[in-house]
Amino acid sequence: MTTPDPFPSHRPNVGVVLFNAEGLTWIGRRADIAHSRRWQWPQGGVDDGEDLETAARRELAEETGIRSAEYLARTEDWVAYDFPPGVIARDKRLGRRGWLGQKQIWFAFRFTGTEAEINLFDDGEPEFDQWRWEKLERVIDVAAPFKHDVYQRVISAFGVFARPEA
Repeated sequence: MTTPDPFPSHRPNVGVVLFNAEGLTWIGRRADIAHSRRWQWPQGGVDDGEDLETAARRELAEETGIRSAEYLARTEDWVAYDFPPGVIARDKRLGRRGWLGQKQIWFAFRFTGTEAEINLFDDGEPEFDQWRWEKLERVIDVAAPFKHDVYQRVISAFGVFARPEA
């Protein structure tokens, strides 16, 4: 017997926390919000029938250019957040499906490439216009407030990877 979906009105999504050898995480500044001070980890929708890790790797590559990443871990259960009213209204105006928020499975990867691989502007409209490496626990300070609860859960789940490699 399958368990009913606890978030049927939330868009299936994956998120990626990419750690470098020093234990810092990759974050990008949102390009679609003028003068944004909002930074986030790469994330994106899951295509119908797509394996979740495959979706996470695809989103990471589409948004950052990064393909050199070693799997570390994933969250077992969906982690969900609701969109603020302004996002829901914008989506309705644009004729998008009326999701109330997103449900996410988060993946932790270790970056195994070089920074020359990072390319934010390779594929059409960029998701991010800047990037940097940041301490895991500090990402919540620059993330959108409606994502804080999710980010806190992700920080707790992946804190073990936020240290330099031996």
